[in-house]
Amino acid sequence: MSETSLEKLRIDAKLLHRAWIAREPWAVERVRQHPPRKDLTNLVRADFLHIIAQENGFASWPRLKAEAERTGLDRAARLQRLKVALAHGQVDLAETLLEETPDLADGLFGLECALYRRAAVEKALAAKPELAVQRLGPRTPILHLAYSRWIHKRPELEGDMLAIADLLMSHGADVNDGLHGPDGHKLSALYGAIGHADNMVLGAWLLDHGADPNDNESLYHATELGHHEGLRLLLSAGARPEGTNALFRAMDFNDHVAVDMLLAAHADPDDFKGRVVGAEAPTVIPALHQAARRGCDGRMAEMLLDAGANAERRWQGTHPLAFAKVYGNAEVAAVLETRGATCALTEEEVLLVRAAEGEDSPGVYVDPNRLADPYRNIIHDILRLPGRMDHLKRLVAIGLPFDTADAQGITPVQIAGWEGLPEIMGWLLSLRPDLSHINGYGGTLLSTILHGSENNPARADRDHETCLRLALEAGVALPRHVISATGRSDLRGFLSDWAEAWPGQVV
Repeated sequence: MSETSLEKLRIDAKLLHRAWIAREPWAVERVRQHPPRKDLTNLVRADFLHIIAQENGFASWPRLKAEAERTGLDRAARLQRLKVALAHGQVDLAETLLEETPDLADGLFGLECALYRRAAVEKALAAKPELAVQRLGPRTPILHLAYSRWIHKRPELEGDMLAIADLLMSHGADVNDGLHGPDGHKLSALYGAIGHADNMVLGAWLLDHGADPNDNESLYHATELGHHEGLRLLLSAGARPEGTNALFRAMDFNDHVAVDMLLAAHADPDDFKGRVVGAEAPTVIPALHQAARRGCDGRMAEMLLDAGANAERRWQGTHPLAFAKVYGNAEVAAVLETRGATCALTEEEVLLVRAAEGEDSPGVYVDPNRLADPYRNIIHDILRLPGRMDHLKRLVAIGLPFDTADAQGITPVQIAGWEGLPEIMGWLLSLRPDLSHINGYGGTLLSTILHGSENNPARADRDHETCLRLALEAGVALPRHVISATGRSDLRGFLSDWAEAWPGQVV
């Protein structure tokens, strides 16, 4: 079975190679999603084997082949999916894989830590104590534990989880260990527990045992959780908001409680940084501009002004009051005017404000060359705000581009998909955007929707299934490997049903 399956994958690579030479759109998309090297000219068969391996969750063809020969391709592929699922927090998929193959993680120390298998961890450490500090894949055992979201599937294993943490630490594990990204950026165990896994119990344990709350990650991401326990833990342990952009991230959710907590901890509303947080550079923008852009209310603007935000501070040539009016944030604009802010509008700002206030401008268009840089991505910014469909249509009518990529290479239709907003996405699809676009993270429209379904903070209230349906009805390809790798069981079922009904769309 293993050899036959490997031969089938070799044939898949051969077919992909031929389709790439012919520049079939589906083949171009697959190559761009998993580029075997920077220079995509003169690709050879080994490059396409590499792509096939990556699509199946392996780092390379030799790694796939070795695992297939060791355990059989089917089990090797299942094991790789389990590793990826646990690393990405796809606990529904991990549970399904373990139900189908209960012994899949047996004897794999990192996975046993992530699954809170206390007895197995104790036995392994008794036989080989140095396992506690060995790197198993890209992570040490304490990182496998910290980044695991298994606690949300098995809350009754909390005691075993903490016992494993104690065991690892007593055998030399470092609570300040971190996961190193390709750029050398470090994501700490504390960030893994609080920011990634939303595991407050383990986060508190790490802090109690010496984890550094000022890791340049945890405080920022603690604002994304939909509760304030992470912020309380970190601030109580001495986390400093300065230089973290945590205040600005809290404003993304119009979260008065979080902003108040951060201001009480001496966050400066005029202290915004462009450095990397969570392997990404947050958008550098002053607080009042941020409040206007994110749809914050007047109370938020008052809190920021009371904390010292400068109502006259310009950003890239834009005044806070003009910015609020352009973005259609009447509440923030009213507060600024009440506090005495004034400014003259440019010709372009007048047009943009008319669009925000519900007025059409027939026959008049914005000159893109005269548009201030902060306004160029206004469609990207406001499409996620409620009740903005008419505003968006008026912006397109006066000439704002609807299919350009932002600094991360993401287009508006991809943002709508990630946000799970089918009405906005359907309208953008009617404008015929480029459905083959690959963003800066290597994501297609389909994979971006799936990523949002698992990672968007508002995903519980959004409709990613309808977004998937819209994308598929528009003709995007459905890669077979994406179906089995989908983290949410309901969406995995939806994609499986679609593949059965429309097999010609599956690649």
